[in-house]
Amino acid sequence: MIENLASAIVEQAERRPGLRLGTTDDQLRLPDAVALAAGRAHELLDSGVEPGEPVALVAPTSTDYVLTWLACLLAGLPAALVNPTYPDDLTAEMLTPLAPARVLDAEEIERARRAGAADVAGLPGLDADGLDVVSHMHTSGTTGLPKFCAQTHDYFARLSAAMAGALDLRPDDRVLAPLPLFHINPMGYGLITALLTGADALTVAAFSASGFWPTVVAEEISVLVLHAPPVEILKRRTSAADAAGHRVRTMFYADREFLHRFGIPAAVSGYGSTEAGGVSHLHRWSAGDDIPDDASRHGGTARPDFDWRLDDRGIIHVRERERAAMFDGYVTGHGLDPRRDDDGWFDTGDLGRADGPDHLVFLERAAESIRVKGEFVPIPFVESHLATLPGVADSAIWKRRGALVDDEVVLYAVADPFPLDEFRSRVADLPAFMRPSAIALVADLPRDAAAGKVQRRRLPEQAVREWVELA
Repeated sequence: MIENLASAIVEQAERRPGLRLGTTDDQLRLPDAVALAAGRAHELLDSGVEPGEPVALVAPTSTDYVLTWLACLLAGLPAALVNPTYPDDLTAEMLTPLAPARVLDAEEIERARRAGAADVAGLPGLDADGLDVVSHMHTSGTTGLPKFCAQTHDYFARLSAAMAGALDLRPDDRVLAPLPLFHINPMGYGLITALLTGADALTVAAFSASGFWPTVVAEEISVLVLHAPPVEILKRRTSAADAAGHRVRTMFYADREFLHRFGIPAAVSGYGSTEAGGVSHLHRWSAGDDIPDDASRHGGTARPDFDWRLDDRGIIHVRERERAAMFDGYVTGHGLDPRRDDDGWFDTGDLGRADGPDHLVFLERAAESIRVKGEFVPIPFVESHLATLPGVADSAIWKRRGALVDDEVVLYAVADPFPLDEFRSRVADLPAFMRPSAIALVADLPRDAAAGKVQRRRLPEQAVREWVELA
């Protein structure tokens, strides 16, 4: 176990001076990044912020953002990573219980290099304890106000060790995590795991489907850290020819079609959350395996530091076997709320199933379930079945109140025109209770900017251009 993130990264810079960090178009050698971050750390401390006081980073992804985050590590300032696209009033409400000493917005982030390079010696972050809180990441807020989750140095050390093992990460790898860094996937699975392993840790200022494969090829990327939305976008908008010449050997987010189309030898699927250790379950797939359609939902086996169980409703519960495998708790105005029961179990609110004695498969959020005629509709399965309708740019299913007790399934779609005949052909293969009873044509779907997840509870708020009622 590392002593703390700050000292581990400093040691890595000394041991591997050729490592690269930052966005693909603005890369720094890790030793240079550490020196610049040290300069910014001294500047923050000189401004009156005390070690241990939280600060908030509210800005888009950039190399300066990464440097500011690293400066907070070195200064011993727990960093709250906030979605910069949220409205100001929402951000203010979220930050109230945290009460950060400073809010570093885009203008402040741009100051990352102005202080110049400095020596790291004497910076308080280097003396942090592994159980000290180092970061606050917020939930997506799909069912309420986003909540900050307190994460320790050891939390990230355990997460990184698990993810590096599943990916078979190597020091000569170049890792690309092209997603917003306020989310556990790119920051935890991507940058921090790469840095602690000794691999290049790269990201992008903004995801672009057209620019993705040229960047992967030009930068000789060997490991990708993606998520469902970019994978689906790339499947729809790019071809194998676009990816020709890439050197990717493994990736996170297992998807059979993606691996086969783009010639990627292996991928990792997992289950977890910001609360549940970032990732509590992992499974590695090879392209030659019999990969199921729902491979991305297969969490696989639990990490050695986790227990898990399903209750009688099918809700997944997890429990840490060792301190700091999970988050320390939600930030409240009265301190941290660990949200465990008396036996240490955390109710994830997710529905799952067991595939054998040790293999977990995630189904859906319990709060986002649809029940028709007594049956739960498998949302991911239905959406996957309808995902490649020609001319449909985006789609998701949700529910409306039925004529009787149960729900009715509604397909929200971005399309003009909607391919109704093809749709009818597709849904004919589905059981009756899974078939949408109506189609709502909308301009776009509400998605969380961090993970790209559809915010289903906001779907009924969207302006519907046209309703298509189905017999």
